[in-house]
Amino acid sequence: MSEIIKHIEDPVLDIQKLSIAYNKDKYAVTDVNAGIKRKRVTAIMGPSGCGKSTLLRAINRMHDLYSNIVIDGKVFLNGEDTSELSAIHLRRKIGMVFQRPNPFPTMSIYDNVLAGYKLNGIRLKKTQRDEIVEETLQDVTLWDEVKDSLLKKGTFLSGGQQQRLCIARALAFKPDVLLLDEPTSALDPVATKKVEELLIKLKKNYTILLVTHNMSQAARISDFSMFMYMGELVEYGKTKDMFINPLDKRTEEYLTGKFS
Repeated sequence: MSEIIKHIEDPVLDIQKLSIAYNKDKYAVTDVNAGIKRKRVTAIMGPSGCGKSTLLRAINRMHDLYSNIVIDGKVFLNGEDTSELSAIHLRRKIGMVFQRPNPFPTMSIYDNVLAGYKLNGIRLKKTQRDEIVEETLQDVTLWDEVKDSLLKKGTFLSGGQQQRLCIARALAFKPDVLLLDEPTSALDPVATKKVEELLIKLKKNYTILLVTHNMSQAARISDFSMFMYMGELVEYGKTKDMFINPLDKRTEEYLTGKFS
């Protein structure tokens, strides 16, 4: 194994000896150790089936929904053991956006942004609701496009707008970390560019962890990159350094398209 970043000063996430198995005999992720730098974009790259999404979902305990999944190791958020937090509290702190845009189809754009509050039984005054909706839609550069259509269904929007709405929904609680699982893979190039520009803007206030199969995307927008292969974290470093001078032959073969 090549050298992996051993220490990140004041990491927002500290992943320690994390292993994940879908059954007791077959691990999808094995012994991952990584500190995630605050207010940066970190990309997780690797071939299909290498454990990228499995690792991402473990960070905010999405795997808790499945009793057969076995998890060893720890994830710390700002020094707190995430296994000791309630899942509801943790998912307010660590938001997640999935591959395909999934606004709640029966809800308006306005209500989609506030869905987390409603699902958690948190009551807000109308002035508070209005402020959260406008501020969050401003954050994802969607406000000017939808401010006159807030009561229309979220599915009324284009695919790229829907994905930005889903990002807004994840940001409404002001999380510390935003997880994104291939968020542009279902979008056209124009919508992809808008989401990428948005992520670069958002890292001023949020830590972003991004699973992507698109190496060019990782090179364009990420500050750090993790390369995974067969459940192992092979290499982790600054994106620029990894693309120019990968330390592991497997990383080099993947980045140059020679990977088999």
